[in-house]
Amino acid sequence: MAVIPCTLPIETAIDQTMLEQAYFTDSYRAPLTHSNASVVDIFFAIFGHHPPWLKAILLARHRVGGWFGLNAAATSEILAPARASSYRIGDNIGPWPVFHLGDVELIAGRDDKHLDFRLSVLKRGSDEAMFVTVSTVCRTHNWFGRLYLFVIVPFHKWGVQRLMARAVQEGRL
Repeated sequence: MAVIPCTLPIETAIDQTMLEQAYFTDSYRAPLTHSNASVVDIFFAIFGHHPPWLKAILLARHRVGGWFGLNAAATSEILAPARASSYRIGDNIGPWPVFHLGDVELIAGRDDKHLDFRLSVLKRGSDEAMFVTVSTVCRTHNWFGRLYLFVIVPFHKWGVQRLMARAVQEGRL
């Protein structure tokens, strides 16, 4: 099984108000062969291995986004994301604050004046068939947030699927 689009899992811990006000959502599922991996392990297996060309795009995106008032990640968080020995709500994982951390789901994201987003890494299944679902939920606050998503969403969809596919192909999941 490859990475496939799916519906947003109903068991997600993403805030219900955020879900009700969502302007954009997407979810992708991939097989998980390392069933004992924590959600933090899974997060870094997917988002801790950006190819150099994607790092360059992300750096440019954060620089331009900063000009328009979006919170931007530090360059070091893009080039070499550090992994802490443990995480709690409020800590940064990669470039984003952690909003929820449980045994089966990690939710990170950011709230900005133009839009808020959440990224969920949800571990699901049984011992015979484990998989991970990565979901993104965005709530916009104004026209700039909607314009930003209009430009970014095609790249986002392709990029998330590609990062997940590489993690599967390279045996990190």
